[in-house]
Amino acid sequence: MTVVDAHQHFWNLETGSYPWLTPASGPIFRTFEPAELLPQLAAAGVERTVLVQAMDSYADTDAMLARADAHDVIGAVVGWVPLWRPGEAAEALERYRRHPKFAGVRHLIHDEPDPDWVLRDSVVEGLRLLAAAGLPFDVVAVLPRHLEHVPVLAERVPGLRMVIDHLAKPPIKEKGWEPWASLLARAAECPQVYAKVSGLNTAADAAIWTADDLRPYVEHALESFGPERLMFGSDWPVALLAGDYAKVWRETGAVLSGLPAAGRAAVLGGTATRFYGMEEPG
Repeated sequence: MTVVDAHQHFWNLETGSYPWLTPASGPIFRTFEPAELLPQLAAAGVERTVLVQAMDSYADTDAMLARADAHDVIGAVVGWVPLWRPGEAAEALERYRRHPKFAGVRHLIHDEPDPDWVLRDSVVEGLRLLAAAGLPFDVVAVLPRHLEHVPVLAERVPGLRMVIDHLAKPPIKEKGWEPWASLLARAAECPQVYAKVSGLNTAADAAIWTADDLRPYVEHALESFGPERLMFGSDWPVALLAGDYAKVWRETGAVLSGLPAAGRAAVLGGTATRFYGMEEPG
């Protein structure tokens, strides 16, 4: 089994522009490069990662692909193209698809002033380009409304595979449940929709969270999707807002410990390897 971290980031504040990163971001308002993460991956036994865009820009995507060229541990890159400008997006996809590790697209839809941005006709046209290219779409679902859009997109773009980042940020700190639980289950009814068991620590109480806080939400996701449509991700370095890599790995592993071996292997690597079309380490 290849162990995969299906959601991590790098950024360099000297060479890239990340307007959402400000001094208010605390410990993550600095540069993060592979040299810092590699020993932490090794300690956890993680063999591959999926490097995910942190800004809606070509510069960020180009920088990620350059890092992927330099580091075999990066098995796939989820980049960005301007989905709402389908002509330009088609040209960008043609260019990026030549890179063997370009494996998907994401847009920071939660930063768009219009909460229904992803349903615009121009964006849907862009998403149809992804479907035609066999590339999946990472869905940033922060508001319940974002999660509501997933079944709508599944109907409008039936060939598009989607993965919901961070289980759509369940209300763990508040010990809330609805409407998150019903909306996630509804999204899971669409067979081309997957989800990431990632970013949950920053939805919990940063100071005291443990596996027990995450468990009911992960169990609901397992019941809804099954392990073959779920994948582990660290969300490093955002994870540093509520712990560190080792704690996220340890506590997520504790939540998954009751699964049969095959299910655990799927969540910890098999699903991501298949979903993003990654090559096995050789």
